[in-house]
Amino acid sequence: MALVDIPGSKSLTARALFLAAAADGVTTLQRPLRSDDTEGFAEGLTRLGYRVGRTPDAWQIDGRPQGPALAEADVYCRDGATTARFLPALVAAGHGVYRFDASPQMRRRPLLPLTRALRDLGVDLRHEEAEGHHPLTVRAAGVEGGEVVLDAGQSSQYLTALLLLGPLTRTGLRVTVTDLVSAPYVDITIAMMRAFGAEVGREGNAYVVPPGGYRATTYAIEPDASTASYFFAAAALTGGEVTVPGLGAGALQGDLGFVDVLRRMGARVDVKADRTTVAGTGELRGLTVNMRDISDTMPTLAAIAPFASGPVRIEDVANTRVKECDRLEACAENLRRMGVQVATGPDWIEIRPGAAPAGADVKTYGDHRIVMSFAVTGLRVPGISFDDPGCVRKTFPGFHEAFAHLRG
Repeated sequence: MALVDIPGSKSLTARALFLAAAADGVTTLQRPLRSDDTEGFAEGLTRLGYRVGRTPDAWQIDGRPQGPALAEADVYCRDGATTARFLPALVAAGHGVYRFDASPQMRRRPLLPLTRALRDLGVDLRHEEAEGHHPLTVRAAGVEGGEVVLDAGQSSQYLTALLLLGPLTRTGLRVTVTDLVSAPYVDITIAMMRAFGAEVGREGNAYVVPPGGYRATTYAIEPDASTASYFFAAAALTGGEVTVPGLGAGALQGDLGFVDVLRRMGARVDVKADRTTVAGTGELRGLTVNMRDISDTMPTLAAIAPFASGPVRIEDVANTRVKECDRLEACAENLRRMGVQVATGPDWIEIRPGAAPAGADVKTYGDHRIVMSFAVTGLRVPGISFDDPGCVRKTFPGFHEAFAHLRG
């Protein structure tokens, strides 16, 4: 049995950094993820004038309920979608002029549903080049609050950014959602807001957030469930056994639901209060599965699908086309390079097992999840290589070393 120490959750670390910056007092984050995305978020806070103290196992943030300490700042969001979407909402509650830009990859990713909602709330926000994309400038003068309608069908991060902003408004916020993808990530947001002293109500399709701000706290970051999916898939694929401590029945992250997909395929799964174990049984059955709520693990499933006993069809994952790359097509392209039969549609992919996959150079498009997913394929297919293996630094800089240890 392999006991795998998974780094802290990217999603939780990003939300915790926002909440800590907005809270009244000093917050300590225990075992935060240290990766390019989260370091970029912390750097963004520093550029805005927040104090962020970092040690290997904990970060301390001096909260400023009144907003950034600086009246002007330029923030570079790197590749981080949470940085690029959450920080403009954070600064809107302050007072000053704040310019945001991002990498070419992040510049391509959409923002318009969020920035349109912020404008509807009276925020002076201007896109400098392509409408709905970075770079952008926020001329902040606080947010009164009120009602807004949001389409979160491309990304739940749009809704999360508005919910996080809600307690910082003067009169509170009511967000009516017309469409929502990756709903479990919104549940994470609400649970964490409550841990920092705020409240969120639900009235049908509307989320209601009263004003009142946040209280500083000590917050432990649980292991990243999306990252754990590669190690769980490795066990299911090879007949091994992997246990991830700290990620169990009480976990906030919906992506732990990926182990239920592996169970349906034939793996043995044991979810305890404080750990999860997956063991391969020598069998991987084909299946049809809706992954709308756990779409970050779609590439993980696609990468092991060629070894199933029947077709694997993944549905309702249109939002994966607007991630770091078009993940649905990237998976299809790389599987075809290995000789696997694949069909795709607007929001689905179907992998049809046949002859044993052949080694190939995986085109990563700079996407960490493509690399980590097809590293699992490489456990059964010799000759898998990557054109940009280092892009895993976005969420797990030590991935290749940890996976090599698992392989050993």
